[in-house]
Amino acid sequence: METANYLYQMTMIMPELTLTCTALILLLLDLIVKKKEVIASVGIAGTLVALYATYKLYVFVEPQSVFSDMFILDGYSNLFKLIFYLNIILTICISLKYMTIEKASYGEYYALLLFSTTGMMIMASAADLIILYLGLELMALSTYILAGLVRTQQRSNESALKYFFLGAFSSAFLLYGISLTYGLTGTTNLKEVAVALQALNITESPIVFLGVIFFIVAFGFKVALAPFHMWAPDVYEGAPTSITAFMSVGPKAAGFAVMGRVLFDAFGAMHVQWNTVLIPLAVITMAVGSIIALAQTNIKRMLAYSSIAHAGYMLLGIITGTPEGLTSTVNYLMIYMFMNIGAFAIVIMLRREGFQGENLEDYMGLAKSHPLASALMLIFMFSLTGIPPTAGFIGKFYVFMEAINAGYTYLAVIAVIFSVISAFFYLRIVMYMYMKDPKEEVALTMSPTMSFALAVTAVMVLIIGIFPSFLLNLVRTSILG
Repeated sequence: METANYLYQMTMIMPELTLTCTALILLLLDLIVKKKEVIASVGIAGTLVALYATYKLYVFVEPQSVFSDMFILDGYSNLFKLIFYLNIILTICISLKYMTIEKASYGEYYALLLFSTTGMMIMASAADLIILYLGLELMALSTYILAGLVRTQQRSNESALKYFFLGAFSSAFLLYGISLTYGLTGTTNLKEVAVALQALNITESPIVFLGVIFFIVAFGFKVALAPFHMWAPDVYEGAPTSITAFMSVGPKAAGFAVMGRVLFDAFGAMHVQWNTVLIPLAVITMAVGSIIALAQTNIKRMLAYSSIAHAGYMLLGIITGTPEGLTSTVNYLMIYMFMNIGAFAIVIMLRREGFQGENLEDYMGLAKSHPLASALMLIFMFSLTGIPPTAGFIGKFYVFMEAINAGYTYLAVIAVIFSVISAFFYLRIVMYMYMKDPKEEVALTMSPTMSFALAVTAVMVLIIGIFPSFLLNLVRTSILG
């Protein structure tokens, strides 16, 4: 009986096991296979198998907790896992040619992507603070290495070091929050924490609130909320651009996944208290991301501050404290993945031997020599700005609407103001491409997988913008039931 129960529980983590085994196989293949394309193909195949396993669990298994209620399987976690799968597949597609140019085409690159994604998946399904921490560290340690993978570049080494030290700092805050919570409630299970807080009547306790603050600080580092954003611009600029694209979506989505899980499931009764911290953080984050991005001439740093601003918009859904608000945040994350990876893919296309293609001036007159690439970049910039009929407009509209419905109209107004400000630096790139003469002829680095990734991201940005109901229904069904 116990054996059957154990095997049943193992089937509940089959997607995570699949990615882990695939990563281990990639490490072995790297010793015997010369072509990195083969390793990348195996990585994508393993991810698709994990995606299929997640789909089967989503369709045929009722939401439930396994392993002594430490790991939860529900629509919320499955939806985030879909984001992680798409993120890693698109990242691998834009990486193949690029990592060869960077002279860092290592087999372990793809294994580390899988290990990091496995950590994100564990975070999304964590129903216990210990499991949450294990998933976070697996994700973080893999990403630290990926950020510094181009060992010959000083800026890559520097970005990895900064990311490591500040990441370790944020992990310390998380451990402090876990220790305070366990000391007060006697449990690390999220549902049991909520029950204990109510039973002991300590939701008003300053010590509990301090623990919540520690959690918010730790998650704030992961999703790059101001003032915990200081690592993002340097790491985004110094890391390989494909890893920058991966980090801008995966860890951010994982951070919001655990933030929603912890604050809603464990500390839902303290909504008023944790909102006193989140509301000013959201305003500061939107301000820092939108205003400092105006002065950036490096595209990767500009997109880093853009990512910070978008984290502020996404936070509005958490602030509402309602399932509908959480739905709007997840919807925004799904849309953000497509438009952000698409933008970074264009940046990668400009990279060639001896030419970084990261400065604003490198995009001067791009529309004259490469009209299709310029049109794709225009779509992604319009979407990041929130201009209809792109998906970015749908993401912002939904999250702003939920903020207004929850009584936070002033936050929605502030968000709209900063969205208008952000239009300047997004549309400045469009202006450089279409309204300036080229300084020199720019050659694009293309590959079939890059074309596939650009086609998928651009089509999804337009389809979701024009027909948003299918994504909204998927998110609502998964989270609200």
